[in-house]
Amino acid sequence: MAKKKKAAHAGGHGWFVTFADLMGLLLAFFVMLVASSTQDKKKLQIIAGSMREAFGTQTAMRMSGIIELDGLPTRPQLKNVDKIKPEEASATPSPDEKSRNSNFGARIDNDGAFALASASLRQAMQNMPEIAEISKHVMIEETKQGLNIELVDQNGSSMFPEGSKEPYERTRRLVQRLSGAMKALPYRISISGHTAASKLPGKPGYGAWELSADRANAIRKILEEEGVPTANFFMAAGRADTQPLFPDDPFVAANRRVTITLMREAPPIPVNLKP
Repeated sequence: MAKKKKAAHAGGHGWFVTFADLMGLLLAFFVMLVASSTQDKKKLQIIAGSMREAFGTQTAMRMSGIIELDGLPTRPQLKNVDKIKPEEASATPSPDEKSRNSNFGARIDNDGAFALASASLRQAMQNMPEIAEISKHVMIEETKQGLNIELVDQNGSSMFPEGSKEPYERTRRLVQRLSGAMKALPYRISISGHTAASKLPGKPGYGAWELSADRANAIRKILEEEGVPTANFFMAAGRADTQPLFPDDPFVAANRRVTITLMREAPPIPVNLKP
């Protein structure tokens, strides 16, 4: 009985069809790369404006210079976000070109200096294993005002005894460790104390304002004793419960804190400078 011949492939060689599809996909991919390599600034600004319209404007943002050690809770809601109405949105949310160019160099210098400062503060804590646990209470954050070092209370563990202006010994050791990096930095220092909201009445004649101010001043004294120049201190003040770290829950323990700020300032004008 004669054997039947196998029918030829209806579409020709099967590998050739697959290869042609692959070449077509590669061609489309490279066309897409070429098309997207040149940006249209006007269209890009319109997209940025629409994103701003959708999400609002954040005036203080968490950037790459921020260090948050493990164990510190993150904020559930941004504090400094302004809602912008659609009719007030702009297609050009960024500064104009002249303003950007005039401030670009100074901004790069400041950001780089604060990144180095935060890295040195982080290293100071890592080099001291005995304060590893208490260092979880520290949050370092770059803001528009400068570099904030937050000494934050957590549930079940605090930096100060209840109602006391003097810190725990472990808190003192932590501040002493941070002072080594701070006294080598050229920034002026602002210190502010904060309390959480309380449903209980305070002591007569000594409330949240007095307590928060005394705690800020206690931290200033420790830094000064460790060699931070007195001239570097700009302010030590109490804020009571007016600036909670967690606005959604003003009673949470983490709102009790002392904030040490390395201030962001313009460079001083030379005395002999003539206009």
